[in-house]
Amino acid sequence: MRLKLVAGNWKMHGSLAGNQALLTALVSQLEELNGMRCAVCVPFPYLAQAQASLTGTKLAWGAQNLSQYDKGAFTGEVSASMLLEFGCSYVIVGHSERRALFGETDAVVAVKFAAALAAGITPILCVGETLEERDAGRAESVIARQLDAVIAGSGMVGLAKSVIAYEPVWAIGTGKTASPEQAQAVHAFIRRKLATLDADIAAALIIQYGGSVKAANAAELFSQPDIDGGLIGGASLQVDEFMAICQAAQG
Repeated sequence: MRLKLVAGNWKMHGSLAGNQALLTALVSQLEELNGMRCAVCVPFPYLAQAQASLTGTKLAWGAQNLSQYDKGAFTGEVSASMLLEFGCSYVIVGHSERRALFGETDAVVAVKFAAALAAGITPILCVGETLEERDAGRAESVIARQLDAVIAGSGMVGLAKSVIAYEPVWAIGTGKTASPEQAQAVHAFIRRKLATLDADIAAALIIQYGGSVKAANAAELFSQPDIDGGLIGGASLQVDEFMAICQAAQG
């Protein structure tokens, strides 16, 4: 049975004092939860704080991005080996905001994915379509293209060491959410596509949903057979909301 994973993506939010209050509350309440995994992906400057606060707890931590390069004259970049020194278990790769706002191509995402794997960090690979692509009937072809780029570089064996997050771009930060049926249809498509390459890996792979998940809709989304938790944006900054989502993911 796949164990659900709920991962918070703080995006560019946080402060040392606010973070500490949030993490302390989450750690305390997560002690009561079983049958699921939970993580927070924090901005780079707060990785040391996450490591200090979360080591030995049920709450894992990670980063929101990484460089495709391991070292060198790449001002402002952060490598996978650096993330590893801060105890990161996860790193988000190919988030739609990175693709749309910072020009990350499928090829760049594939190399970053490989860099995370090489360091022993689990990549959370984001895939998803825009509203224009969905309306044009191209959602599945867009997602297939995004997956194929990663498979070409790392193979199904590499994909087996990752988490996939389906994030319909039109439902991120908009308050709109794919219906449970819409989300399940895409998750099932992803699993079917991967099963044509390796059925065992496809069956075991964690596929999260990311797109305005809230306490009010988490249970219905997570009850779908191919939805294995969520990549949570704004709600991960609110203790009560995030904990309710985590509770909905309990086995």
